[in-house]
Amino acid sequence: MKDLPYHHLPDGTFRNPEGSPVRDSSFNWSFKIFNEEKKKLDMSVPQEHVINKKEVLENLKKYKDKDYIAWVGHATFLIKLGNTTIITDPVFEKNTGPLIFGPKRFVDPAINLKEIPEVNLFLLTHNHYDHLSTRTIQRFPYKKAKVLAPLKLGKYFTRDGFADVSEMDWYDKIKVNDLKITLLPAVHWSKRSLWDTNKTLWGNFLIEYKDKKILFACDTGYGNIYKELGEKYGPIDLTFINIGAYNFYPMATKKDKSIYHTNPEEGLNIGQDLKSKKVIGMHWGTVVLSLEPIMEPPARFKASAEKYGFKKEDAMIFKIGEVKKLEDLL
Repeated sequence: MKDLPYHHLPDGTFRNPEGSPVRDSSFNWSFKIFNEEKKKLDMSVPQEHVINKKEVLENLKKYKDKDYIAWVGHATFLIKLGNTTIITDPVFEKNTGPLIFGPKRFVDPAINLKEIPEVNLFLLTHNHYDHLSTRTIQRFPYKKAKVLAPLKLGKYFTRDGFADVSEMDWYDKIKVNDLKITLLPAVHWSKRSLWDTNKTLWGNFLIEYKDKKILFACDTGYGNIYKELGEKYGPIDLTFINIGAYNFYPMATKKDKSIYHTNPEEGLNIGQDLKSKKVIGMHWGTVVLSLEPIMEPPARFKASAEKYGFKKEDAMIFKIGEVKKLEDLL
């Protein structure tokens, strides 16, 4: 044990950073209760939440020589930085689960997988179905892309024809073109079946590009680690943070509280701890994974921005399919 970092356990599994919150033993997951409560949600999606696909494709073409960020949906973004086009946690299926099972999207991806621009860097944060889609990996059109993934996740790529795959531990650094990528800790977990809980690592990606720092968060809960990361790596210019999938009441004893997914206020708190100049709220408005109203996360995110030291316009919300030039964001 003396030779192992804290997050490595002797049985080969992983755990969260020291001092992270722990799962409430009184949490009692029930598909029956979840589905009953889910039926009470208003599933009507405002028209302005989604940009027309024709416009999305036109904008991707218009900005092809610029640095940009585009939201495909959930945790899937296209991020172009110089000569590198990144895709994050791509999931292009209609459901987030094995085969035809799992929660179904209520909003389609902004574009189809075959329509994405050429990608040369694939970032995977962790092994949950709404982030790691084996069907997307199998069908991915740019298998020459460099893949960066936390420990023990490389097999999902090498078996499907990706040749340039690097597994990373927390604090590992890799240079890709003119980017420096560091995998940082997150407060989360991993599971794909009944037999593999926490057998693969999870993490946040810090991307350093020119004089800018961009942090793309894995799903994460709030934890003391973010103050430490802020001291060591901050200030961060732009942080992507999950702001949805936080309410599991009445299965959980507390409403709007999850140790593994920040609610909008906790997401802002992480941004503050990281000394972030601006934050983008993600992981909402695509698929129902929890029981908060589907359009609640961005409203709370904006409403609480100033409490955590951000201007309202610096707590940013994208529309699905929105493409913005990096210079306009920073």
